[in-house]
Order: sequence, then C-alpha cells, then structure tokens
Amino acid sequence: MNREFTVSDGVTEAFPHLRIHLIAVEGLRNGEPWPKAAAALDELESDAAAGEWTALADDDPRIASWHAAYRSFGTNPKRTRPSAEALQRRLAKSGRLPRISPAVDAYNLASVRFGVPAGAFDLSALGERVDIRHAAESDGFTPLGEPEVREAPAAGEVVYAQGDEVLTRHWNHRDADATKVTPATVSAVFVLDSVAEEAHAAVDAAADGLAQLLSEGSTVTAHRVIDAASRSVRLDGEGVSGR
Repeated sequence: MNREFTVSDGVTEAFPHLRIHLIAVEGLRNGEPWPKAAAALDELESDAAAGEWTALADDDPRIASWHAAYRSFGTNPKRTRPSAEALQRRLAKSGRLPRISPAVDAYNLASVRFGVPAGAFDLSALGERVDIRHAAESDGFTPLGEPEVREAPAAGEVVYAQGDEVLTRHWNHRDADATKVTPATVSAVFVLDSVAEEAHAAVDAAADGLAQLLSEGSTVTAHRVIDAASRSVRLDGEGVSGR
C-alpha cells in the first residue's frame, strides 16, 4: 500500500485552518459483526432518545464552518448539507442511524458523536494519488448507489479526485460509487475533515475514537494528518503516525 493524498494550494489558501485525518486499515472484516461498535451505536441512539445527545445548532463552529465553506464554492448548505449535519438531523428526527456495514456504521458513529464529516474509500479502487482540489470542467462523478448516473461537478467546488474522476461531491456531501466500502472490502482509508480551528479538537477526538472502533474489525496500518503546513502525506503502511 502506497497512496499519496495531496491538498492543492488553492484549497489551503481558501481554507488555511483545514485539518484532515486519514486512517488506513488492512485485513478489514466488514462482513462480520463488530459487537463493540454495534453497542456504541446503540448507546448513541439511546442517548438521543433520552435527550442526552442533541444535534448541533447551526451556529456551532463545527456546523457553521462547513456552511461558510460550502457557500464559498457555490453550494447552498441548506439544500445540500454537509454529511455530519445530515446524519445528525437524521438521528434527531428518526431516533436511528442506518446500519450499512460495520465499517461504515463506525465512521457514521464517529461523525455524529463528534460533529465532523467522515467517510471512507476502498483502497483497492484508488490509484497512487488522490487530490483534494477545486473541481475542473473536465471532471466527472458517479454517485454512490447510482452507477448509471454521470454528474459534472461545478467548477470551483472542492472535491476529492483522482485524475478527472471525482470521488466526493461538495467536499464531503456524497461519495462516488466506484470507491465505496462494501462488506467485501479488505483495505480502506477513512477520512475525517475539518475547516475551522475551533473544530480541530473535535476532529482529533473523532479520529482517535474511530481508530479504536476500527481496531475491532481490522488492523490500523497508518494514521496521517493533512493541514496547511503538511499538504501531502503517504499511506505507506509503515506504522501509525499521528499528531
């Protein structure tokens, strides 16, 4: 495993306080139960039912910073919500989060608990380099669960991409179909995003919590952090490297 993740100059200039955690795993057992992670998800839902957990308000820095980021590249965050906010609203409304697979459930749990966007890519579907950059006119995107659909992200929208293939829309609103984590996935990289300094503690805590959840059903092989000072990192499988 040797993948490079790089954030462009334009993105770091626009978002100088960005902080992105990348957690790589091997030996993922995503088709088997993860009892500890499942219990933690049940606990979150119980807390929501008891009023001990509530969705973050719009003026919380973890939400407000993403609203400002989305608006800056032309996305209306009230119509196209950041993933963490969308999941929090879903839990607040229905009392439950979706059960998809243990690994996906784990990053959804971390996202909702700490109020930061989280996602994952199947490493076998990635090339050697992934860029976090503004979208270009030549880019294309196939949404998760809609393999027959082809979208053209708006120029200037922040995306994860390899070449001209976009892996996420609106930074973290929706993932691509080709790189999704499934029960058959055996190696993956989990991503947690923040764009505000006030959210750094939350994204750090979310990454630590997610790494613990992942250790139940996989081996964590690398933990890297991207920020304005370290714009490029490699997931080289040489151990865990964090803050």
